[in-house]
Amino acid sequence: MRIAQVTYSTKPRGGVVHTLALSEALARRGHDVTVWTLGRGGDDAFFRPVDESVGIHVVPFETRDGESVGDRIERSIETMRAAFDEAGRAEPFDVVHAQDCISANAVGPCIRTIHHLDEFTTPRLIACHDSAVREPIARLCVSDAVAQDVRSGWVLQPTVIPNGVDATRFAQAAGPGGEDARAEWRGRLGEYVLALGGIEPRKGSIDLLEAFALLRRSRPGLRLVFGGGETLFDYRPYREAFDARIVELAVEPIVLGVVDDAALPALVAAASVLAFVSTKEGFGLAAMEALAAGVPVVARDLPVLREVFGEAVAYASGPSSIAACLEAAVDGIGPAAAVGRELAASHNWDDVARLHEAFYASVGKEGDHGEAVDLPDLHLAR
Repeated sequence: MRIAQVTYSTKPRGGVVHTLALSEALARRGHDVTVWTLGRGGDDAFFRPVDESVGIHVVPFETRDGESVGDRIERSIETMRAAFDEAGRAEPFDVVHAQDCISANAVGPCIRTIHHLDEFTTPRLIACHDSAVREPIARLCVSDAVAQDVRSGWVLQPTVIPNGVDATRFAQAAGPGGEDARAEWRGRLGEYVLALGGIEPRKGSIDLLEAFALLRRSRPGLRLVFGGGETLFDYRPYREAFDARIVELAVEPIVLGVVDDAALPALVAAASVLAFVSTKEGFGLAAMEALAAGVPVVARDLPVLREVFGEAVAYASGPSSIAACLEAAVDGIGPAAAVGRELAASHNWDDVARLHEAFYASVGKEGDHGEAVDLPDLHLAR
């Protein structure tokens, strides 16, 4: 099959990680795969090298100072649409798979993976979000919890194919060969609680800050480290509130920003615990990567995370329970590391690619008409 995978960014966000890993796995199965993306701010490549078997098409997208989020999203859609339409007329794809709201609105009839559902307040963004769920010819979700939200909100029946995980890469970072890289991070950061995904409302960053202020009373040498973060949305008011709370609590977190992809596994493997306290998630790839490295995870008690992680992580709700679970994890109390490693290893990208291949073939040109597709019973955790 000639397959177009379409994403909105070159940056290391969860949906982009998914797009690249899935594309490489599909290419290993003999498909002709091209990844389309917008090159924001002059980017002409993804955050990591992509296997040469996968084609890459970066559509230039200039940055405009003072542009509103709504205007930027609409311009993103228009820019991708113009480039994709031209290419599609020249040589149509057998499968067009959009991985986000922007892509789904830009590329015409497509399959859409709904990684999670956003909540917008402006009419044009609400309409954009709605059409990206309603208009595709078929829909996938990476967890049944998100699929249930789609069923409830749109009376559609998405098919569930969980994420894959590059478990080997993170397991190796935790092994003897990764000792020097881990030591380098620990020498720089000390003993630390790690949070990935940046500072934003969905990641529960202020709740984590509050929890850490409680935790440091009994663990004064522990540090709080934030890594990652790259988004279209403007979270300046939330960041201002976060910074104000830092002053009030007299906490000094380390904010790394976007971490180089090659350095990320060691950063994760060197952590004492990963705090994964998002208020909304579709799957939880960062937490699964931490489990692959044998790092304990404290997750917010959400149905989707209960579904994906089962007994492999500790669950918490507000700051006090987050603090208690983090302390227990630092003390080695909690789910056995072997349980997490086994779970992470069960999410293999080659299995995920086989499921996608079967889904593409089942949907065909006519679409799924809103109904879930039966897939082969492959060994993949659900």
